Amino acid sequence: MAEVKPEEISHPAMEQLQGFEYCIDSNPPWGEAIILGFQHYILALGTAVMIPAVLVPMMGGTDGDRVRVVQTLLFVTGINTLLQSLFGTRLPTVIGGSYAFVVPIMAIVQDSSLAGIPDDHERFLQSMRAIQGALIVSSSIQIILGYSQLWGIFSRFFSPLGMAPVVALLGFGLFERGFPVVGRCVEVGLPMLILFVVLSQYLKNIQIRDIPILERFSLFICIALVWAYAQILTSGGAYKHSSEVTQNNCRTDRANLISSAPWIKIPYPLQWGAPTFSAGQSFGMVSAVLISLIESTASYSAAARLASATPPPAHILSRGIGWQGIGILLSGLFGTGTGSTVSVENVGLLGSTRIGSRRVIQISAGFMIFFSMLGKFGALFASIPFTIFAAVYCVLFGLVAAVGLSFLQFTNMNSMRNLFIVGVSIFLGLSVPEYFFRYSMAAQRGPAHTKAGWFNDYINAIFSSPPTVGLIVAVFLDNTLEVKDAGKDRGMPWWVQFRSFKGDTRNEEFYSLPFNLNRFFPPS
Repeated sequence: MAEVKPEEISHPAMEQLQGFEYCIDSNPPWGEAIILGFQHYILALGTAVMIPAVLVPMMGGTDGDRVRVVQTLLFVTGINTLLQSLFGTRLPTVIGGSYAFVVPIMAIVQDSSLAGIPDDHERFLQSMRAIQGALIVSSSIQIILGYSQLWGIFSRFFSPLGMAPVVALLGFGLFERGFPVVGRCVEVGLPMLILFVVLSQYLKNIQIRDIPILERFSLFICIALVWAYAQILTSGGAYKHSSEVTQNNCRTDRANLISSAPWIKIPYPLQWGAPTFSAGQSFGMVSAVLISLIESTASYSAAARLASATPPPAHILSRGIGWQGIGILLSGLFGTGTGSTVSVENVGLLGSTRIGSRRVIQISAGFMIFFSMLGKFGALFASIPFTIFAAVYCVLFGLVAAVGLSFLQFTNMNSMRNLFIVGVSIFLGLSVPEYFFRYSMAAQRGPAHTKAGWFNDYINAIFSSPPTVGLIVAVFLDNTLEVKDAGKDRGMPWWVQFRSFKGDTRNEEFYSLPFNLNRFFPPS
């Protein structure tokens, strides 16, 4: 038997992923870009609809209130996405609603001063104003950490070894939004999952006019086909005798969005009235802001890799966090009912389509703003059953997790130190939040239940976030455990060159501000 050469059993580390035709600063033709942008808009609808569907009824809101919150959330998502892609990190990321804010928001909604209001509509308005006030105050944390460059300074403790588990947990930690939701309506979710995998992977080489049509537009095609199939099941009476839960998850006519939506409605600041402010509620919301900061930092690392860009330098990362803080401020002013963070599913779609173009994301932001003002048309797309989105999440979240693991190629994974850090941080990143979730479901409150409500919200939210737990464990171990002679094993020789904006000549191409604004705001 012939001797196997070392290069035949190993692969060299590669800074950029292979097979991407359009990277961050290259643009597809306008026709393709518009369809790709519409795909990102459709994908962003899942979170934009689901969060208000959970929170608005708890606040006492009607279907009409829920539609307005969905419209407002999409409108602000479009604005924040444009701001981030133009003046923030400039990476192709959608800045959408965040589940991290649900825990402190539920605490606000359940506060005795609000829960005791007898009139449902008044309770909804007062709850929304309290949420707005807490978001406005807590947004200052990201604004300060970003524009003061403090988060950039802290990022110097990061390494490929430390960030790999954090980015991986960004995808793995969202497993509850994947197949467990698909299982609520298997006859719709499973065909969507199988069809999306087949079209985007097995049939990706089918081309029409030299365009891999199924690979790039598989999400749009699959949602259209399965949505039509779900409509046939609904119209044919397939769920006529099913349980209420099954009907809510499978039927296409249960969202009540189209009938409740106005034809034209433009969201505006303070549309729910003047925000109210409470120190305790604001302190509790700070925990969600910190989670959003960590999750977005991991998302920016994944998006940069999927856009064939260099890892964002410390200055660029801080700039992006500062603009994200402004995004949370806008969420508070407009009244979206939640804060903002980078949309993980849209980051995954960059990899699925192999298109990392910034222009595509900016076009999707235009769709968000446009359809949020045309209520009936936006509500039509927003009425897609959430089971369909969950099937897509099974693929896209897994893809983002794999991107995180790809950072390990720059480290020495024959080192027991590195194996320990990666294994423990990923395991605890999954196990600790699962404990907090199960405890909360059983006891109807989190493990932290002291007399200080804001402290409870803080602890329960922080340790319910897999990427946040992963960052705490991975960065601590990576910077304290046998760190003296472990620089090369940690991947620092490759990583350190990207800390400074001038450390790599490509940074100017990828991250410079438009309109020659770098003259006034020179990066460090």
